[in-house]
Amino acid sequence: MSDAMVSWQEAPLGELADIAIGGTPSRDVESYWASDRTDGFPWVAISDLHGRIIRETKEQITAAGVNNSNVKLVTAGTVLMSFKLSLGRVAFAGRDLFTNEAIAAFKSRGEVAEDFLFYVLPEAVRTTATDVAIKGATLNKESLKALRIPYPCKAVQQRIATILTGIDTTIEKTEALIAKYQQIKAGLMHDLFTRGVLPNGQLRPPREQAPELYQETAIGWIPKEWQYELLDKLALRGSGHTPNKNFPEYWNGGIKWVSLADSHRLDQLYISDTELQISHKGIQNSSAVLHPAGIVVLSRDAGVGKSAITTEPMAVSQHFMCWKCDQKMDNHFLYYWLQFNKRTFENIAMGSTILTIGLAYFKKMKIACPIELEEQRNIAAKIKASDARIFSLQDELSKLKQQKQGLMHDLLTGKVLVTIENKTTTTEAVA
Repeated sequence: MSDAMVSWQEAPLGELADIAIGGTPSRDVESYWASDRTDGFPWVAISDLHGRIIRETKEQITAAGVNNSNVKLVTAGTVLMSFKLSLGRVAFAGRDLFTNEAIAAFKSRGEVAEDFLFYVLPEAVRTTATDVAIKGATLNKESLKALRIPYPCKAVQQRIATILTGIDTTIEKTEALIAKYQQIKAGLMHDLFTRGVLPNGQLRPPREQAPELYQETAIGWIPKEWQYELLDKLALRGSGHTPNKNFPEYWNGGIKWVSLADSHRLDQLYISDTELQISHKGIQNSSAVLHPAGIVVLSRDAGVGKSAITTEPMAVSQHFMCWKCDQKMDNHFLYYWLQFNKRTFENIAMGSTILTIGLAYFKKMKIACPIELEEQRNIAAKIKASDARIFSLQDELSKLKQQKQGLMHDLLTGKVLVTIENKTTTTEAVA
């Protein structure tokens, strides 16, 4: 061990903390489960492990469920961690509660602070348990006890925890801002797609205040300057295909090809890159089509309802619909209209294994929209401005999370300087 690491020790987790494993009351006994949040006890599942502090859970158990199962009381302030399936998710118990058998509760015996334990546990799982820390793998109580935990003196532990808590607080505030602006955007979209925008840039008054500005249609009241029409009459609909994968020459030819593998790239307004590429020969020998830049794509299969606007010529797989907009339809307006109706697409998708929307639906799909392109563009511009704020915050959030990961690696191994009261207590580790 180098001089830089002298102040750090390492011990099995079982020597540093008491470990308790939760349980699940029988699902067959209705009286073990509370139907109302007010008459039950919080019961933590892996899906509840989001955020630093857990106060509320999706499910609650009753006193009878507690007395007739192997659940164990977890007191407020205890560190919780998932050790099955989703390994290494951590949170603090924000109140007295119970957990299921996939979550362990840790109470320090004094050598390590709870705040430090909260951060070092997932890092220990990641670095020490790599042989089992894979999808579908689990740890158990004995392997948890054996995890090697590095730790410095209490003062340094607290300083490290303070630094990481600070960035966590910033992350949480950023996430809250994103949620706030997403809610504002949802309200804005509702108003814009029901009232539209006047030439002066203002929303039309609600129909209740100015009924003369609206007309009744099959889908309800829309502005008089709008139309309810088949989308096929306003934009050119297209689809795609998958070239034969048995022919290598059909692939990796520089033509970007939107597929289900790009699901994570959708719903961000634009798509500029794809996971896979096809070739001109692939297009020539299949039903795939090279569409121009600016088409609006929509997933009709897995990830139903996700959409984007292409920034360059691209092809799409058969799992997507696409529309080329021209003189009657603005592509940004169509994108946001699809986003506004995403829940509808999700609800009508059918299938036993993979949900999908049949091509017949899109042939009959109608849209309520302004007749004038200028109003369409004004509506899209207002929503785009809202999106810009959200995207900026999401980018900031991504950078914060990357920063946190780097800090955790460095701070929890003693590789960076940590000072307490202007005195260096750890020094940079020798590589």
